[in-house]
Order: sequence, then C-alpha cells, then structure tokens
Amino acid sequence: MNIKDAIITESKRIGIDIIGFTDCKPFYEAEQVLIQREKMNFLSGFEDKDIKKRIDPKKTMEDCKTIISIGVSYNTPSDKVPIKKDYIHKGVVSRSSWGEDYHAVLSRKLKKLSLFIEQSLNGKTKFFVDTGSLIDREIARRAGIGYVGKNCSIINKEYGSYIFLGEILTDLHISPDKTVDSLCGDCELCIKSCPANALEKPYTLNAKKCISYLTQCKDLPNEYYKKMGNSIYGCDACQRVCPKNKTALKSNHTEFYPMEWNAYPDLVDVLNMDNRRFKDTFNKTSGGWRGKKNLQRNSIIAMGNSKNKNIAKYIEAMLYDDRIDIRKTSIYALYNLLGKESIPMLKRRLEYERDDGIISIINKLVY
Repeated sequence: MNIKDAIITESKRIGIDIIGFTDCKPFYEAEQVLIQREKMNFLSGFEDKDIKKRIDPKKTMEDCKTIISIGVSYNTPSDKVPIKKDYIHKGVVSRSSWGEDYHAVLSRKLKKLSLFIEQSLNGKTKFFVDTGSLIDREIARRAGIGYVGKNCSIINKEYGSYIFLGEILTDLHISPDKTVDSLCGDCELCIKSCPANALEKPYTLNAKKCISYLTQCKDLPNEYYKKMGNSIYGCDACQRVCPKNKTALKSNHTEFYPMEWNAYPDLVDVLNMDNRRFKDTFNKTSGGWRGKKNLQRNSIIAMGNSKNKNIAKYIEAMLYDDRIDIRKTSIYALYNLLGKESIPMLKRRLEYERDDGIISIINKLVY
C-alpha cells in the first residue's frame, strides 16, 4: 500500500468522510480576489490580515510539500433533532453550531491522522481547523474535496455543502488530486434566498452583510436587526435551498446531534441564562465563542422581529439590564415589535436611565 492509500484508509477508520490532496504551491489565483474583496470592504475581519500568509502554505510550514484537505459532514438527520414541546418563543441556530464544537471534533480526528503520518510514515505535520492563516475553502477546492458554489461554500458531490473543513500540512510528497468543476449551472437559488443580499453576485460574498457574520460581530448597527429574523447564531439560508443538499448523504457523527436546547432554543431561556448554564450548554458549541452576551443580544433582536406582542414584556425587562449594549438593543427591539405602543415603556425606563447615549436614543424614538 502506498503512502496516499495508507492515509486514505486511516482517515476512514478515524471517521473522516472526505479526503483530498494538493501541493503546497502558493494560491496565486486567490490573491487578486482577496485584494479586491479587501478594497471593497467585503472581508469579515476574522481573517488573517496578511494576504501573503493566506495564499502561501510555506509561510505556515516552510518544508511542506503536500496539503491534505479533509471534510466531515454535519448534515444531521431530522429525526436526530429533538424539539421542545412548549416554547415561549423559538429561535434558530445554524447547523454548524448543533452539538459539540466542530473545532474540537475535527481537531481530535486530525490529531489522530497526524500521529499516524508521523509515527507510521515518518512525516512532519501541522494541522488546522478554521484556525490557520490559509484559506480552507481554496485548499479544499484545489484538493478536489468539492467545487465552490455560487454561495461561496464548498459543495461535495456526495455530502453537499454541510461539511466542516480542516487540513494537514506535511513534508511528505503525495500525488495531488484533481479539482472538480462547478455543477451550479444556471441555478441561483442561494443568491435569491439570502435574507441580507450578502451574495451580491455569483461567487461573491459581502461578509459584512452576511447574517452569519452579523450574529457574531460585536458592534451590530441597528439597521441590520430586521434582516436577522429569528437567527441567534449563524445562517443556513443559502445552503437550505441548494439542490445538492436535497439528496446529500446524512451525517452519522453523533457529536453533531443537538440537545433539546441547542438547535431551536427558547429565547426566553437564553435571556435568563446565567454564567454556569452558559458554560454547561452553548459554551461547548461553536456558537458560544462570542460569549453569553452576544447570544442574548441576538435573542432580543429575534424577539423584536417576531411580531408576537405577547413577548414584549420579556424585552421590556431587558431595558433594566446592567449592560448598556443590552439596554440599547432592547430599546430598538421593543420599538421594532410594538412601534408607538412601546413609548410608555421607554418613558418609564427614561426615568431611571443615567447613560447619555441611551437617553439620546430613547428621546429620538419617544419625542
């Protein structure tokens, strides 16, 4: 058995669904795209700011010869998604944050595969799961994991786009796989379904407008509140409508099966969540990295978008929260939900408010 076949066989034993190989030549074809996106302010800001490090694998591992790209499906079957019977108000969390944090799950798998390469094949390795400077999707595309869809996601022929990506850099020379041609054709369902029009044209994502980004950013302008709908972390809109996901294989990775509180959380529960409960629940998912306050802010926004006036009292209670940015969010959410009916509630808060910025916001809405 040659080196490549040995790695593929071991990857299947470990529970890696997809694997591909590519060389360590710089991704020059991606450089101009990144430069252009930076000029247009389309980058999220979560990326490494050094474009040279993003396109050149040797700036990460000087003696690398091969990049091993892997994919693990998170296309969880619907019968594995428990749903509460009674909700005060239900929110939505992206599938990417169902179950255990994928960084931890894939890191365990990549660590096992790396140890196999080091101990059995005498190769050096470095592995990453959404944490390195290199462009995961570009690596996956060149390694034949899948093609880049019009929604900028990697789409695999068997598993669709609900796949987590990771990579191993090694000093072993392994024959590369071929890239895969796009199968999107004339389909533009993903572009039409984006609630924030973040897919400004095929294969072009304005990350600053993407709902997934908006639910994670710290300073969220209130003009984006309505576009977020009832999402409190991430967004699956463009993937949900993709025809390739309709027939994609389902995931058998139990680590990504959500608990009852996870996939469709009760937003009032999220607002009442203390630090201990956050640590025991959402902090163990990929959606917890921004902290409890971010999820609570998003929950308030989602409640404000609900058109369910019966939950106004829960938003009103957050007007008295100690955190200034939570009070600010609650003001806009309450006004979004009730319009002028919120004015008496806002006036009551005005009697106790001491922050000049909050006072100014309330005065603009009330008077």
